[in-house]
Amino acid sequence: MQSLFADRNVIASLNELHAEVAVAILDFSPERAAVVRGLNKAGIRVVAWIMLPKEEGSYFNADNLPTAMARVAAFERWTAENKLKWVAVGLDIEPNVAELAALKTHRWHLIMTLIRRSLDDKRLERARTEYSRLITELESRGYTVQTYQMPYVLAERRVHSTLLDRLFGTVDVRGNKEYLMLYTNVARPIGAAMIWSLGRGAQGISVGSTDGETAAGVGTGPLDWDEFSRDLIVASHYSREIGVYNLEGSVRQGFLPLLKTMDWSKSVVIPEDSVRRAENLGLILRTVLWTTSHILYLLGAALALCAWFEWRRRARNKKRNIA
Repeated sequence: MQSLFADRNVIASLNELHAEVAVAILDFSPERAAVVRGLNKAGIRVVAWIMLPKEEGSYFNADNLPTAMARVAAFERWTAENKLKWVAVGLDIEPNVAELAALKTHRWHLIMTLIRRSLDDKRLERARTEYSRLITELESRGYTVQTYQMPYVLAERRVHSTLLDRLFGTVDVRGNKEYLMLYTNVARPIGAAMIWSLGRGAQGISVGSTDGETAAGVGTGPLDWDEFSRDLIVASHYSREIGVYNLEGSVRQGFLPLLKTMDWSKSVVIPEDSVRRAENLGLILRTVLWTTSHILYLLGAALALCAWFEWRRRARNKKRNIA
C-alpha cells in the first residue's frame, strides 16, 4: 500500500480521472493512517472500506455481527485519533468463504449447517435489523455509507426470497449508495452479458477483477484491457457510478494511462450466446429461489389436489355401488 501510493504517477492519474479510492482498512496501524493522510493531502477522495482481519473472514455477514460492530467502533476511534477524512464508509457484506471451504472435508457437517441456516429466518432478520441500525448510526454521524452486494441479491429481491442470504450469511441492507459486484472474469462464457442482464436499475456497478496470479484474459485470471474497457462501457450505460476491483491490478497492467484517453462512446457487441446464457442462468436461479421459497404452499396445494382426486374417486365408486 505504501509503495503503491508513493508513486507520483498513480496519484496524478487518480486526480486526473477524478477517481475515489476505497482503501481497505485491514488494520489500524500508524502506517495505514499515514497513507490515508497522504491521500487526503493530495486531494484524493478516500472511501473507508472497513474489513475484518483475514483470519476472521475479511467480510461482514450475518454470523459475525458483534465482531463487525466492534470493528466499526474501533475504526471511528482510529479515525478521530489520526484526524482522517473520508468521503464515505464502505460495508462489504459477503459470505464467509473460508468457513464454507473448511467444511468441505466434512460433507455431512456442511450439509447439516446449510439445512439449519436455510430454516433460520430469525438469524437473518436479526442481522438485517442490526446492520440497518449500524448504517443509520453512521449516517447520523455524517458518513455517507456505501454497501457492496453479491450479484444474486437482485434475483432474491425479484422473487421475494432470502434463501441464498440464509445459506451464505449475506444481508440485504442498503446505504446511501449500493454497488453490485459484477466480476466477469469468474464467468467468461457470459462476460459482459452479466452486466447487461443485472446492471439495469443498479445505483453503482463494480467491475473486475483486474488483479490475480494467473495470466490475464484467460480462465478465471484477471481481465485484460479489452475485457476491462468493454465492461466499463457496458456498465456506463446503466450507472454513472462505476467501481473497479482493484487499483493494484489496474496499475500493474498499465490501465490508468489508458483510462485517460478511453473512448467511452465506443460500441460494444455482446455475443448472442452470452446473452442467452445470462438470461437462462437468471431464469433458473429465480425459478429455484421462487420454488424453494414457496415449497410449503406447493406441498399444501399438491396434498389438497391429491385429496380432491381421492374424494372424486370414492364418490364415483359409491355411485357405482348404489347403481
